[in-house]
Amino acid sequence: MNKKLFPSIAFGLLGVIVAGGAISSCVKSVAGGDDKDNVEARIEALLSQMTIEEKIGQLNQLTGTGANPQRLAEVRNGFVGSLLNEVDPDTVNKLQREAVENSRLGIPLIVARDVIHGFKTIFPIPLGQASSWDPALIEEGARVAADEASSVGVRWTFSPMVDVSRDARWGRIAESFGEDPYLASTLGVAMVKGYQGEDMTQPNTMAACVKHFVGYGASEGGKDYNTTWIPEPHLRDVYLPPFHACADAGAATFMCSFNDINGMPTNADTHLMRDILRDEWGWDGVMCSDWNSIGQLVPQGYSADLKDAAEAAAKAGVDVDMMSYAYVSHMKDLVEQGKVSEKTLDDLVRNVLRLKFRLGLFENPYVDTANARRFYTEGNLAAAQHAAEQSAILLKNEGGVLPLKPGVRVALTGPMMDAKHDQNGTWSFDAEKEHTVTVLDAFNDMYGKDKVVAAPGLTYSRDTDKAGIAQAVVKARTADVIVFVCGEEAVLSGEAHCRTDLTLPGAQKEMLKALKATGKPVVSVVMTGRPMEINDVVANSDAILYCFHPGTMGGPAIANVLSGSVNPSGHLPAGIPRASAQAPLYYSHKNTGRPAEGMVLMDELPQEAGQTSTGCTSFYMDCGDGALYPFGYGLSYTDFSYGPVVLSTDKMDAKDGSIRATCEIENTGSVKGATVAQLYVRDVVGSLCRPVKELKGFEKIELAPGEKRTVSFTLTPDDLAFHNARSERVTEPGEFRVWIAQDSASGESKSFTVE
Repeated sequence: MNKKLFPSIAFGLLGVIVAGGAISSCVKSVAGGDDKDNVEARIEALLSQMTIEEKIGQLNQLTGTGANPQRLAEVRNGFVGSLLNEVDPDTVNKLQREAVENSRLGIPLIVARDVIHGFKTIFPIPLGQASSWDPALIEEGARVAADEASSVGVRWTFSPMVDVSRDARWGRIAESFGEDPYLASTLGVAMVKGYQGEDMTQPNTMAACVKHFVGYGASEGGKDYNTTWIPEPHLRDVYLPPFHACADAGAATFMCSFNDINGMPTNADTHLMRDILRDEWGWDGVMCSDWNSIGQLVPQGYSADLKDAAEAAAKAGVDVDMMSYAYVSHMKDLVEQGKVSEKTLDDLVRNVLRLKFRLGLFENPYVDTANARRFYTEGNLAAAQHAAEQSAILLKNEGGVLPLKPGVRVALTGPMMDAKHDQNGTWSFDAEKEHTVTVLDAFNDMYGKDKVVAAPGLTYSRDTDKAGIAQAVVKARTADVIVFVCGEEAVLSGEAHCRTDLTLPGAQKEMLKALKATGKPVVSVVMTGRPMEINDVVANSDAILYCFHPGTMGGPAIANVLSGSVNPSGHLPAGIPRASAQAPLYYSHKNTGRPAEGMVLMDELPQEAGQTSTGCTSFYMDCGDGALYPFGYGLSYTDFSYGPVVLSTDKMDAKDGSIRATCEIENTGSVKGATVAQLYVRDVVGSLCRPVKELKGFEKIELAPGEKRTVSFTLTPDDLAFHNARSERVTEPGEFRVWIAQDSASGESKSFTVE
């Protein structure tokens, strides 16, 4: 071990000693006052000994290249603070040993990785998990991911993504929790808790990274990395709430988004990162750039060069530079020239050191190789399967074709029926497809190969070669029911995978039409990374099960739902469009002066019809208005009856009042099932036009046949508040309406007033 070069410093009653480079204490958590003071003192002790190069090194995040001599030297010299994408525990330990035992100050590294919806055991994509409307399920999935990833040394994940996502063209909608800020807030907090646990110093946890701060989901045209235009009241009411909720929940890190907002790139936005996040919200975590997002200030036209970009990002409060080399190349010059103050630099470094203490890396830097690679345990696989089952959404079930009858002979077909890679969806870097259990695997296991007639027809989702369709149709004629597993491959959604045509790619529509022509009942399983335009699927299917890429155990989950051993209970976290061109589409839109009513569609118009013959309201001539299947929608194998909303009072005091809204729900069907009771509110008249509905609460309940239960929600003035034209958060007096319903488009409202 190299001898450290700085003297010992004692801190009196704190009992913290920095001696020979080793910093010792019994810190287990920074939640308590004494421990927090202790950690802050240790940070200051380190900071006082650091050279400017070592400070800059803590801000420098590089992708892994293994434990080669160059990287070992960079770590040993203190030029790297965190590393991406090192997932071999022996390599991680070798690099960590260089940092802890052979560097001058002994500051450990953080190893980070994109663990988005599972590490080895892959859960449904986040949009799929959101379909469960179950925070506990999502917290458990994040806990499993943290345990698996941390077992090889990954202690920082770039998840959850809480971007409110209302444009299905945007590929990254797959990583989101959908279109609603309340749902994204609730589920984002659950994922943060799952990753970080009760005590982040425990070695089986990961620091969460809430991304992308902020407004990325509003990218113009649904095109990745694109510009956004978001007035501040809208930013504060729609895009910021999930981030605020996660900050309040103790999220350790945030990540900047790639976009600009109103011309200001987020990587240089002092108002967002300092005024709101730090000062207004009181958050003290690490702000990380996205991959080379500081460098992208140059092509965005905000910075003249990389040095200019480094200055802007540092002043705005970006603590960690991920792979743009801006800080390591230019920060020293910027400080020496007085363009970036030493205080600014030190504050950035403090945040990074604080994260390392919070993760317990100073006390426990190494991977326990004897307990590494905790993958695919029985419990983890069961959790992944349960998540996929709870995330499946039944959209259609005509004639009761589902659940499949015992002894039925099934024709299993479609390009996604045995898609071991694509079933896992986007951002599955560490997935091993040999561990994926597909629909074909599960059907063969459940029904026996003699009861399953399998023919894919198409080899992958974009396949336009129709040669195999005829064979699939011939086999389908010998079966009692056809299960067509369709959708889009993993590569068609996710970052930089945006689409304008949201229909089934390849020859899938033609294949489905041919299958329907057999006269056999057709069950379509749509496996995808986004809400798609599925008019052809609806027209040619007796039943539709919608499954956002379901992960490792998606096959058994889908088989269980189709067989009826699991009753589907998923609900849409984003509406299904009638047409691709409707994007962006969301239920909580503002009303127009002429809301859609009395619609006359173009096919209904006679020749030479008059200009006003369509009715002159707000809709599309070719598809009408609204979603094909709305936000919150989902069927079951049983039926539920929602009674009228009952309010505890019809008046609420605007300062400190409250109203309790209740509704009796009954399972009127013949089997046990679950429904999601959703609370919506409308502010009828405001100083700014208000959305037609806003989600303010939900509860997933399970009822036996004939069972009744009353759900109850409490509304306060804070739940009714919004930001006015001066960006002041206000609860205005007037009429409000409240619904408790199965989705955003159903139910009868009850009115009350705020005084």
